[in-house]
Amino acid sequence: MERKIRVLIAKPGLDGHDRGAKVIARALRDAGMEVIYTGLRQTPEQIVAAALQEDVDVIGISILSGAHMHLFPKIMALVKANQMDDVLVFGGGIIPEGDVPQLQAMGVAAIFPPGTSTQSVIDFLKERFQAAKA
Repeated sequence: MERKIRVLIAKPGLDGHDRGAKVIARALRDAGMEVIYTGLRQTPEQIVAAALQEDVDVIGISILSGAHMHLFPKIMALVKANQMDDVLVFGGGIIPEGDVPQLQAMGVAAIFPPGTSTQSVIDFLKERFQAAKA
């Protein structure tokens, strides 16, 4: 039996809008993944600690507040500091296209803007997880 992909979905910062995060969490779960949702207003430290504790394969960050260039660097630094090189990090939400190359340069695997289909996210994660296992 193949192990399910374990995904942590997190809402960092003061952003109180979590509908998108819940939609993604449900879609990933319905696609056969194990999903942990952290809830609202998590700090980067809380997110990475939960990812470590839950031994996840993937961390998904939902940001609508505009604080992505403040929060992602902290999260990625903590991921690196905790030697979680095998954990894939992706993001979604209101993130300007111009910021995506900087986020990818710091190790964020993908950014999914509003309107991205849940199937696109599912396919991306399954493809990346399968490639990592090969």
